[in-house]
Amino acid sequence: MTTTERAPQLPFERPNVLDIAPLYRVLRREGPLVRVTTPAGDPAWLVTAFEQAREIFGDPRFGRSHPAPEQASMISGAAVMSGPQGDYDTEKAAHSRLRKTLVPAFSANRMRRLGDRIQELADRCLDDLAAAHEAAAGEPVNLHEHLSFPLPVLVICELLGVPYEDRARFRDLSDRIGVLDSDGDAQVAMEEFADYMGGLAAAKRIEPGQDVVSDMVAAQAEDPAFTDGDLARLAAGLLFAGHETTSNRIDLGVLLLLTDPDRRDALVADPEGRVHNTVEEILRMSAPGGLGLLRYAHADVEVGGVTIRTGDAVIISTASANRDESVFENPDEFDADRKPNSHIAFGYGGFFCIGASLARTELRIVFGSLFRRFPGLRLAVPAEELDVRSNRLTGGLTSVPVVW
Repeated sequence: MTTTERAPQLPFERPNVLDIAPLYRVLRREGPLVRVTTPAGDPAWLVTAFEQAREIFGDPRFGRSHPAPEQASMISGAAVMSGPQGDYDTEKAAHSRLRKTLVPAFSANRMRRLGDRIQELADRCLDDLAAAHEAAAGEPVNLHEHLSFPLPVLVICELLGVPYEDRARFRDLSDRIGVLDSDGDAQVAMEEFADYMGGLAAAKRIEPGQDVVSDMVAAQAEDPAFTDGDLARLAAGLLFAGHETTSNRIDLGVLLLLTDPDRRDALVADPEGRVHNTVEEILRMSAPGGLGLLRYAHADVEVGGVTIRTGDAVIISTASANRDESVFENPDEFDADRKPNSHIAFGYGGFFCIGASLARTELRIVFGSLFRRFPGLRLAVPAEELDVRSNRLTGGLTSVPVVW
């Protein structure tokens, strides 16, 4: 496909990791949907407004598959959210199977029961952070390496039944999977990831446990259409999403709180009373990556005054929608007392993120515990000096140096 003439190309330039690109505000004034060029050079519609983002999330005429995959606009060289996913004829059935299999494992009730275990794992990470601080003798320590990365990995490994000692292996694979300009290596990494998860599934058939991979293996017995390849790719995707996104939001939440001491101090003064709303505002404002969520039109659909043709790519920018001034007052301001806070950080409707309850549980435990344990926590360098992973699908940071 040829590059769309004069259409701005994603990802847009942004001033720092805490703010989204100023161009989003300009584009929202032009209309809720605008034409853009993807990082891969193909045309797409970009959804910038809250109302239309929710509308498309909830419309069954949009999906992740494409009626003619070889003609589909591509987004990037990453192995996730880069192009069509799944089979056009069976996508709805496959999605229903996915929800049926996984909803019980990720239910809010199960997450509440898991809360004590997540608290135990978080306390272990905070102990490691404290030990690293003591060993550093006053020098900064990397909160990402001691808390933001290991905690979500510990939790998702336990939930899926993945050996934690394999974390170095799938950390490398996760890094490679999300590279936007990978020149094919991201797909190789995804196949390696799927092979790894396929081997784990084989072991679970012999010795099942109380974990999600064992649940998926059991679901195969009831649904012959759920192939070994489907299971391996799904498990790899869960492992990737289950730690990458939460890790990034811990980092960005810490930055949002530490770049304004008043925000930090308000949480320190009342962690139990303020952590819920603080986490929801972190979810609304944090935007690790610079792209969005990909859909393809399965019919001609009119949205926001424009006609999206069958097969057109649509990128839903939840980051822009969550700062839509028609919905959120002073949208670029962090307000832990914001009510209502109807953000769509986890999507909306039938494609609402299945791991939302898990992510919220982890984030509430992290931010309720971190500042109770280290009330004087502060950044060791200005936020604008931090190294942002701009060529990764999920963006994020590799280092958050802190002192106290």
